[in-house]
Amino acid sequence: MDKTLLALVDLSRSLGEPEKGYAILGEGNTSARIDADSFWVKASGSSLRTMDPSGLVRVRFDPVFELLAQQTLTDEEVRAGLAAAKVDPAEAKVPSVETFLHAILLQLEDVHFIGHTHPTAINAILCSRKAAEAYSGSLFPDQIVYCGPAPVYIPYVDPGLQVYEDEWGQAPKVVMMQNHGFIALGKTAQDVENITAMSVKAARIIAGTYALGGPNMMSPENAERIHTRPDEHYRKSVWGTK
Repeated sequence: MDKTLLALVDLSRSLGEPEKGYAILGEGNTSARIDADSFWVKASGSSLRTMDPSGLVRVRFDPVFELLAQQTLTDEEVRAGLAAAKVDPAEAKVPSVETFLHAILLQLEDVHFIGHTHPTAINAILCSRKAAEAYSGSLFPDQIVYCGPAPVYIPYVDPGLQVYEDEWGQAPKVVMMQNHGFIALGKTAQDVENITAMSVKAARIIAGTYALGGPNMMSPENAERIHTRPDEHYRKSVWGTK
């Protein structure tokens, strides 16, 4: 089996383990870039928990971007366009409707694997009135080490990614989508697992701080220092995070 495909299957199953509370039933989706022309993405109707190679579809980037360039599309046109983007036209399954988002994010520098899940701990915050405040910074060093200097917080209708790259000079590792869910962006499958696990831990800590007046965010200067320290880069490499 192709190494990238195998890694994506393993990642999907791990993210779908019920005891982790990241995704249930058909929730969530994953993807991995194969080369400059194509990527694997979860098929519509597949489950992360029971993922195998048949639950993933190989899709070409260009047809997806051509669809995105069109101003208006019906649901039927979207489904037909995604089907036409498959590398293997004989493949019976169709790509997830969130294939568009995966195609965009897989173009970011050093993003090769993506895990989009709906962790209960994170969504409890993202569905609250304090979501923007709760994700306005970072609370502790390991959150920065594994998840980057800050998360991207996206209000329900606002893209927000270009602003992040302009501010931090790199692609984000974490995207928080208001009232929806969480996306981990990594160079490797292990990256995505580490980022997801640390983000869930951070969510539990954030929720806990509101019992004592709310989060006390680390300063941007401290966050940047931790993010660029050589010893922290070494620790990330030891734990499989690039």
